[in-house]
Amino acid sequence: MPAIPSLGGLRGRGNKGAVPVRPVPVPLSAYVVDCAVYVAGERLPGRWTHIEAIKEVRKRHEGFVWIGLHEPDSQQIQGIAETFGLHELAVEDALEAHQRPKLERYDDTLFLVVKTVRYVEHESPTTANEIVETGELMVFLGRDFVITVRHGNHSGLARLRRELDDDSERLQLGPAAVVHAITDHVVDHYLDVTGRIENDIDVMEAQVFAPRSQVSAEQIYLMKREVLELRRAVMPLATPIQRLAEGYTRLVPDEVRSYFRDVADHLTTVSERVAAFDELLSTLVDATVAKISLQQNTDMRKITSWAAIITVPTMIAGIYGMNFDYLPELHWKFGYPLVITVILAICLLLYRIFRKNGWL
Repeated sequence: MPAIPSLGGLRGRGNKGAVPVRPVPVPLSAYVVDCAVYVAGERLPGRWTHIEAIKEVRKRHEGFVWIGLHEPDSQQIQGIAETFGLHELAVEDALEAHQRPKLERYDDTLFLVVKTVRYVEHESPTTANEIVETGELMVFLGRDFVITVRHGNHSGLARLRRELDDDSERLQLGPAAVVHAITDHVVDHYLDVTGRIENDIDVMEAQVFAPRSQVSAEQIYLMKREVLELRRAVMPLATPIQRLAEGYTRLVPDEVRSYFRDVADHLTTVSERVAAFDELLSTLVDATVAKISLQQNTDMRKITSWAAIITVPTMIAGIYGMNFDYLPELHWKFGYPLVITVILAICLLLYRIFRKNGWL
C-alpha cells in the first residue's frame, strides 16, 4: 500500500525533486454541528444536508432551515454561501474571529455578530489571572433560513436548540425567533457573569479595606482589564438589539420585535452593571494607592522617630570619642554611669513624646 502524504509535506518523485502535497480536504460535515428543517414549528425527522434542507423548505413554500457551524474554513463555508446567497463580505467576517458586535444588512439577508462570555472559575479574585473568557457567534438571517457560525468552545447552542425543539409555538414565528432566542441566551449569560464578577469585586473590596491586607493595585488593574473585556462584548451590542426591536427589517415580524425589546432591557441592566464595576474598580485603585501612601507615611514616621532616638547616644559617643584631654568629667569615676544615665533619660523622653504623638 503506498504511503499517504502528510498535510503540507513534500514527497519525492523520482529524480525530479520534491513537489508540494495538497492538503487533504475536510468534509463539510466536520464543521456542521446540526442542520435541521422546521415546518409549522416542528422539526422534520431525518438528517439533512444544507442543499437538501433548503430544497425541502422551498418546495413546501413554508418553514425554515437552521444550520449550525463551528469554526469552518473558507472552503467549507463557500458551499453554504453559494447555496444560500450569502454576501462575500459577511462570509469573510464570519470566518474571522475578534469581530465587534454589529448588525449589517446585505440585500435580503441580515448578518449579526454577538460576543459570548464565560466566567472562568478561580480560587480567589486577588490571585486570578483570568476571570472572563470571550467567544463569538455570527448569525445569518434570511427569509427561510438561519445560519449560526460559532467561534470558541464555550458558546455552544445545543441546549438552546433542544429547548426550541420542544417549543413549537415560538418556532412558528420563523427564523427571527431563533435569532431572538440566541440573543436572549447570550444576554442571560451576561447577567450571570456580571453577577459572579460582582461577588468577586465585593471580596476584593472587603480585602482592600481590611487591616494589613495584601491586595495590590496591579491585581485590581487586572480585574479592571477583565471588566473592560466584558464591556467590549456588551456595550456595542446595544445598537444592533435596538435596531432589531424597532423594525429595522421585514425579516423580523412584529411579534418577535417585542421580544427583542425585552432583550434590550436586560442588556441595559448588564451595561449599567459593567459601567458601575469600572467606576468601583477605579475607586478601589485610588483607595489602594492612598492606603499604600498612608502606610508609607506611617513607616517614615516610625523610622524618623527611631532615628531621632538613636541620634542621642550617637552624638554623645561621638563627642567623647574626640580624644581631647580636657573633656568634662573625663577622669571622674562616675562620669561613665552619668553619661549612660543621661542617654537613657533623653531616649526615654523622646520615646514618650513620639508615642504620645502617634509616631510609634
